[in-house]
Amino acid sequence: MNIEQWDEYKLITSAMSNITGAMDESSQMKKMVSHVCNSGGKMIRPIILMLSTELCGGDSKDSVDAALAIELIHSASLIHDDLLDGGLIRRGIPSAHERFGHATAMLCGDFLISKSIELISPFGRNAVRDFGRAGMYMAEGETIDVKSVSGKFEISNYYECIRKKTASLFAASASIGAYIGGADDEVAGQCRLYGERVGTAYQIVDDLLEYLNAQNNKMSTHESVTLPHIYLKQMSHEDAVKRSIMEVKKQVMYANEIHNTFDPCSATDKLLQITNHITIDMLP
Repeated sequence: MNIEQWDEYKLITSAMSNITGAMDESSQMKKMVSHVCNSGGKMIRPIILMLSTELCGGDSKDSVDAALAIELIHSASLIHDDLLDGGLIRRGIPSAHERFGHATAMLCGDFLISKSIELISPFGRNAVRDFGRAGMYMAEGETIDVKSVSGKFEISNYYECIRKKTASLFAASASIGAYIGGADDEVAGQCRLYGERVGTAYQIVDDLLEYLNAQNNKMSTHESVTLPHIYLKQMSHEDAVKRSIMEVKKQVMYANEIHNTFDPCSATDKLLQITNHITIDMLP
């Protein structure tokens, strides 16, 4: 999948460059925002938002600022995640707090969240509501993650954690894009559920790769309790891996069932490519 050639990718990366380019050259904040936001992310969530706009009859150009808001709050969540987990490496480069210090990194996260609110605010009640809820869910999910190593943590706790921490922003990306494209609550709800399934599958894959020490662009001092760890209490290492892979495929199947309810078009084709790229194609 050559996502860098997609119009949606070019739109969001151009918008991101404009954000950092407009900041005061002498500002320490500009250096931090550039470090965090230009570190090689694939812009999956904002692209899902723009494709959902297209899917529902809108123009992706009309949803660029909303997509940028999603990417900025996602970037802020990565800063805060690294602060909580003692993250050392993120996307192959030093984490924000390793490069600039804990206090400054925290303030950069606050800046990005505030900017994201400014960007999402013109898009109407439904979009702003889903955006705000995602932000709250992400914070709640992080609290569950932090507690995962200190108490009883079962499969139901794990799924609640990743649904809030990760899948909620995928879900909001899809539903906000749908609303901007003119969708009603029912269609936006379907898009939201699609995003949640994709985000859930994505996080299980990410956790599985970390469990297998198969990631070389990310490093932290904190290890969360994830699905393969939970399975390992009941079965062998090999079976824990196989069972985790089965869960990924199940979530992708649910996402594809929703995806197939929409008429085929360029947007559905790209959404299918993205789904496979960040889930099935990444499996060991």
